[in-house]
Amino acid sequence: MKYGETSFDIIYLILAILFSTYIIVKRKNKAHLLMGIAILVLAFGDAFHLLPRIINYFAPSDGVNIALGVGKFITSITMTAFYVFLYHVYIEQFDVKPNKALTIIIYVLTVIRIALLIPPQNGWFTNENNLILGIVRNIPFFIMGVIVIVLFFQKRNVYKILWPLWLYIILSFAFYIPVVVGTEFVPMLGMFMIPKTICYLIMFGTYAACVKKGIDNKENVESAE
Repeated sequence: MKYGETSFDIIYLILAILFSTYIIVKRKNKAHLLMGIAILVLAFGDAFHLLPRIINYFAPSDGVNIALGVGKFITSITMTAFYVFLYHVYIEQFDVKPNKALTIIIYVLTVIRIALLIPPQNGWFTNENNLILGIVRNIPFFIMGVIVIVLFFQKRNVYKILWPLWLYIILSFAFYIPVVVGTEFVPMLGMFMIPKTICYLIMFGTYAACVKKGIDNKENVESAE
């Protein structure tokens, strides 16, 4: 199992870096740049959690255990940042006039989420799970996800190639929620992080295909209408 999971983690990080690099290099507008950076930020944060996890499989130690906890903390922050980036990708990709109230909500939720990550009761430095805090700190994150899902769903028919983005985000949360709520009771639920990660990779690949086709927010070349 450790070899399979290790291989998967390494492949994920490599593909995420490749997708982000491709999108940034081939970008045609600000939306492309933001998405490339968003993927890079997410991969960067995930590396802080996945690399110690890989090391722990082959050379477990107290130091690695602490690094695992700190890595989860960093990953939680970069996951949050990823959805802030997605919100701005939506605005730029679909050439939407920013809604000030909605933008404020997104950033207030971000601040609340990060504030909930800071207390030592989260157990980051001991790599321990706090079920109640684990649920509470994910509430603002979940709301951010719902907002982004609704926004992309509303624009699902603008570009055929991008229509499933909202669905990939829903699926990623569908796999993530059981991990947050149930891993303390059923450790095997942690395996749901694999299909969650696959959803992300498909999302990255879909957007890279969008960039390859040269689609920007000035020309709706694949309108469903």
